[in-house]
Amino acid sequence: MKVAVIGTGYVGLVTGACLAGAGNKVRCVDIDERKIALLNDGHIPIYEEGLEPIVAKNVKDGRLIFTTDSAEAIKASEIIFIAVGTPSDYDGSADLKYVLQVAKTIGESMESEKIVICKSTVPVGTCDKVKATIEEITDIPVHVVSNPEFLKEGSAVKDFQSPDRVIIGSSNDDVATRVGELYLPFMRRNDRIVHMDVRSAEMTKYASNAMLATKISFMNEIANLCDRVGADVEKVRVGMSLDERIGPHFIFPGAGYGGSCFPKDVRALSRLGHENGLDTQLLNAVEDVNVRQKSRLLEALTEYYDNLDGKKIAIWGVSFKPKTDDIREAPSLVTFEALAKTGATIVATDPAAMENAQEEYPELAKSITFVKDEYEALKDADALVIHTEWNQYRSPDFDRMKELMATPAIFDGRNLYRPTKMAARGFHYFCIGRPTVEL
Repeated sequence: MKVAVIGTGYVGLVTGACLAGAGNKVRCVDIDERKIALLNDGHIPIYEEGLEPIVAKNVKDGRLIFTTDSAEAIKASEIIFIAVGTPSDYDGSADLKYVLQVAKTIGESMESEKIVICKSTVPVGTCDKVKATIEEITDIPVHVVSNPEFLKEGSAVKDFQSPDRVIIGSSNDDVATRVGELYLPFMRRNDRIVHMDVRSAEMTKYASNAMLATKISFMNEIANLCDRVGADVEKVRVGMSLDERIGPHFIFPGAGYGGSCFPKDVRALSRLGHENGLDTQLLNAVEDVNVRQKSRLLEALTEYYDNLDGKKIAIWGVSFKPKTDDIREAPSLVTFEALAKTGATIVATDPAAMENAQEEYPELAKSITFVKDEYEALKDADALVIHTEWNQYRSPDFDRMKELMATPAIFDGRNLYRPTKMAARGFHYFCIGRPTVEL
């Protein structure tokens, strides 16, 4: 098929590359001339495992084209994906200006019947607005479909190529079947392609992310309670996970969730409730718990040191999760901002996200020294704060760490190590929801 993907962020770029890899002719469009130039030169502007070779091969084979010419891409394509950002507006609702700008461009550019797919995460009713925007401009038939993405940053390529489900929202069965054909190369089981109405498809995406965020906030609340009563949240987690109704996924406590999806989508769903006269108390609590949890490590650090002025604090991990360079709403940013006000010296490292931190938060970055090596960050450090569970942090050289640090104190927001073993090694070790073993 001939496909256009408008927006080359995490979702758009992965979608375009993987569809091209399945044999489709794909044009990826972005208004950012610098990004398109980088992509045409073979440089991937995001860190996503497995993406670069797919892009390189399909560009070489002529199936994947990067362009700023949206009109040409729209005219040349049968199916058009909208994959632009929907950031939080001032009131927490999803800002649809980029989505509707694309819809306007489609209406102005299309010369034949099109299928337009909303891949961006959008509130219920957005596809109706996209269709109305296009139909205000042209009488040419257009079919607007909701096809939400379920890609996890760090495993987005794998998720696209081996999806657990594909949701297609359309009132037209023939159109839904046509969209489903795009995904057949990636599906061994057709029953995982689910057809439904447009609004239910839009809601499915928000409900899924809100449920996962709820599980995380719930476990963080349990972890904090474990701290108070002397229980071990790791043992509690294992005991819970064996219940098939609960399962093992997304019940790991930590320093709070971040990224481009969960915080934004929980807020947007809550706002949607407010606009429709519903007080979404549970969703509001999920967000409140997460905001509070992002300060948990700093609270523990300030309890350990009455005064952080002049202390050197090492930070391992800047991105909101491993295998990505995305720092949007990362818990590390909360720690950075708070530490910068205390007079502490901050030295941070991350395998992928340091450049993003420096570019996106230049004023904040002025108060941070970034180093490439995690052991270099530890030199004369009074404490180590771990924010991201990158694999290389899971089994470090503890003897070397202790030699480098001025004070062997670790504040672990991802529960990477065992408290008893850390105490035996001579570390003060604080983690989330597990008893601290005194030296």
